[in-house]
Amino acid sequence: QVRLVESGGGLVQAGGSLRLSCSASERLFSINIMGWYRQAPGKQRELVASITGGGNTNYADSVKGRFTISRDNAKNTLLLQMNSLKPEDTAVYYCNAFVGVLAYWGQGTQVTVSS
Repeated sequence: QVRLVESGGGLVQAGGSLRLSCSASERLFSINIMGWYRQAPGKQRELVASITGGGNTNYADSVKGRFTISRDNAKNTLLLQMNSLKPEDTAVYYCNAFVGVLAYWGQGTQVTVSS
């Protein structure tokens, strides 16, 4: 069982920045892939960014060049730096971890971008 706890969400004006953190109860080197997903009201949950144990990253087209995903293995923490935020980035952001074939989710953190 992997416990994930997100933090760092909040309200920000368009063009601003936020950094999300996800603290994991397990050592990150034991986790295959970690990622950030988001879900806006009335929409399906979508992948924002993911990172493998080897550091390979993948981003949704809508956030490329603006968001950066990283992992701090020493602190068992997954990070998402979000710059140049847009109102359409408003959503609940979830941390995700795949261990083998099992997927774990955090409780989510709200990000609201005002225009």
